[in-house]
Amino acid sequence: MRRGIRTGLSRLSLRWRLSAAFGMGLLLVVSALAIATWNLSTGYMLAQREQSATQQAEVNVRLVERAINAQSSGLDELLTGLATGPDSTILLYRRGRWLTSGRQVGSASLPPALLDLAHHGSPARQRLISDGIPVLAVSLPVNADDGVYIELYPLLELDRTFRYLSTLLVTGTLSCALLGVVLGAWASRRALRPLTALTAAASRVAAGDLGARLPQQADPDLAPLATTFNATAEALEQRVKRDARFATDVSHELRSPLTTMVNVAEVLERRQEALPDPAKRALRLLLAEVRRFRRMVVDLLEISSADQQAANHSLEVVDLVELVRNIVASRRASDLEVQSDGPPPLVAADRRRLDRVVDNLLDNAERYGGGAVRAAVLRDDGKARIEIDDNGPGVPPDLRDQVFERFARGAFAGRRGPDTGSGLGLAIVADHVRRHHGTVWVEDRPGGGARFVVELPEAG
Repeated sequence: MRRGIRTGLSRLSLRWRLSAAFGMGLLLVVSALAIATWNLSTGYMLAQREQSATQQAEVNVRLVERAINAQSSGLDELLTGLATGPDSTILLYRRGRWLTSGRQVGSASLPPALLDLAHHGSPARQRLISDGIPVLAVSLPVNADDGVYIELYPLLELDRTFRYLSTLLVTGTLSCALLGVVLGAWASRRALRPLTALTAAASRVAAGDLGARLPQQADPDLAPLATTFNATAEALEQRVKRDARFATDVSHELRSPLTTMVNVAEVLERRQEALPDPAKRALRLLLAEVRRFRRMVVDLLEISSADQQAANHSLEVVDLVELVRNIVASRRASDLEVQSDGPPPLVAADRRRLDRVVDNLLDNAERYGGGAVRAAVLRDDGKARIEIDDNGPGVPPDLRDQVFERFARGAFAGRRGPDTGSGLGLAIVADHVRRHHGTVWVEDRPGGGARFVVELPEAG
């Protein structure tokens, strides 16, 4: 049981656990005070009522004894006059019979223990329910005739007072518990405000905003945390910038000699008829690798420039249907139709990067999926969707996240050839889509193949 409670509490957030702790703490304290108040107040009022009822009964017994000793004929009238109200009852036992005054209650309905004590001459009192009315029964011996005097005092007013007090205490206890939860939520919100700021800053860093920093803290307990986080973020930003500069510098330095190599190889390709067969095969292999290397260098330049200019791209309102149709029309031997539903969705985007996204998805379909068989631009609940379907074997579920990583080529990782990619095309797609606050994923295409989906927020 305790383990289940601990497991349930551990699933709550820290803020709710603190609020619950405040509420439970205040509930326990106020409950203890309420119980103490109830016991003291009810005990005091009941003791006062019992004391006054006993004193009144003793006075009444003396009057009854005087009447009996004087052999008065007005004993019934005396008992009627001694009754304190319509709900009170007086029972007098003398000479083997019971006399009753006030509300008629038979002696058989009284507790046997109370009657035994009364008959043996011992004073007694007991609270009980008589005909649905709470009463206090006081029994006293009557010295004259060895009789018994029993008076039932109604406790209706005291019972109503107890009910009102109990309602007040329960309501106050629950209100204080609720107030404790509210105070706990307020206190936890203030106490966790630095943690919320840290989470927001860490999320911005994880999303690519390496300039995110925490404000300086005056609290001596929080200042080291802010300083350490800012130093870590600064070091990470500098490291990423150095890596990006290194990739850019290397790519730029390789671009010129690589262009020369490609040009020379293409000259040799135009004159390959004069070469022997082994040299031709070597030339074709060299051309494939050099061209693949050139694509890799271009992609590296794209990624490094994106890393260095994360927030500097210019945005414009772009018609997605027109953009996709232009990309499809610019590709050689492409008769692909672009499907759309209703008015074309508009997005605020960097047109060049979206061009690269669509182009890379079409390249991926040609290289690994047997060519694109469907391109669609759709609208879905305030989002614009680009869908590219291919006719290939599809992407296994365990590789659907991995294919968007850099240099990941899935099942084609070990294949080399003129049509193989650099492993950076889908990584560029994911990076550009993320910078537009969108998402990209791959799923199965109905009927076989893969469907790559890009989802972007529509322009407001």
